[in-house]
Amino acid sequence: MRLETCIRKGLRLKAHRVREVREEAGHLVAEIERIEGRQLTCGRCSRRTRRVHSRRPRRRWRDLRVRDQTLVLAYSPCRVSCQACGPRIEHVPWADPWQRITRALSLALARLSRELSWKKTAMHYGVDWKTVAAAVKSAVERGLKLRPWKALRVIGIDEVSRSKGQRYLTLVYDLERSRLVWIGENRDADTMKRFFEWLGPRRARSIVIVCCDMWSVYLAAVREKLPRAIVVFDRFHVVQHLNRAVDDVRRESWRRLTGEEKSAFKRTRWLWLKNPWNLVREEKRRLSALCRRNQPIVRAYYLKEAFQRFWDYKRPGWAEPYLKQWLWWASHSRLQPFKKFARMIREHLDGILAWTQLRVSNGALEGMNNKVKVVSHRAYGYRTTQTYITAIWHGCGDLPLE
Repeated sequence: MRLETCIRKGLRLKAHRVREVREEAGHLVAEIERIEGRQLTCGRCSRRTRRVHSRRPRRRWRDLRVRDQTLVLAYSPCRVSCQACGPRIEHVPWADPWQRITRALSLALARLSRELSWKKTAMHYGVDWKTVAAAVKSAVERGLKLRPWKALRVIGIDEVSRSKGQRYLTLVYDLERSRLVWIGENRDADTMKRFFEWLGPRRARSIVIVCCDMWSVYLAAVREKLPRAIVVFDRFHVVQHLNRAVDDVRRESWRRLTGEEKSAFKRTRWLWLKNPWNLVREEKRRLSALCRRNQPIVRAYYLKEAFQRFWDYKRPGWAEPYLKQWLWWASHSRLQPFKKFARMIREHLDGILAWTQLRVSNGALEGMNNKVKVVSHRAYGYRTTQTYITAIWHGCGDLPLE
């Protein structure tokens, strides 16, 4: 099969043909011309017409490699006389408007950039980094339009660090389908306002469960916009606060210890924070020996393990008496970090008890956060927030490319 025929079939040309293919400066140039009498497509309204107003200067589009050489398409676009729009540049079937690369190359760049950094993708195809960024942006915009909407019932709200200096992005996730729904800059009231404006009251009515951490901004927005939804506090974040209380007690104890006692408790942080079933034999032996000593960290450890039993209850009616008993222990433990933790639990008691019945977790969203970190580390960070959001959608949004 002739090379001209291969290119014509690959580009799916109907109103155009490949006149010739020649080698020029180390790459192939395919000269494309219009077939007289064939209908062309208006670049604005997509209507078809045979009437040509004039021709534009010759343009070039870079395409995928052919025979290990870069292929360039050369063509002089027509200005068609559209009945609805007047004189307009025709829509060429091989490229999107205002692009200097073909749609095939743009899709190839978008596919590879899901696996590699944008810089490595650019090096692989021999294009500029900005070309890859434009291809990814175009793929994300197209994917968001093509993505089918499905009613939300259970959503998770969490934040991911954008960079140093308390700069965050807010992620909203469909926990039933493990799917990213929305990304917003910052984690303040304006961020949540933008999310609910984007969602709209009609689509918001289907949400029955919201899983989030105890960040006051999230709670205020959810209670205002979704008054009928059940708020469930994520187990991961509750345990995170509990472990922080244990670690604070350990640090305070460490400052007071001297001599042999200080040596015994040296490098024991993870012994107190690990789950018992994750300890190896030597760690179990050392922990058992440390627990015989009368130190505040030992009390903190036993309180932590006692709290973990709360997650085994499957009904709020059974879990509530146990949790209130534990709160009394923590409040009378003479451990300031645990008193603070107990106050936080009392303030959010309903959302924590709801977990025992609904068993909804933000674990899927935490997994998404890890994917987001991989996207960031792959590129060693992004200069602008919007570019970072585009990269997250592209790498984690499960968007259709075409």
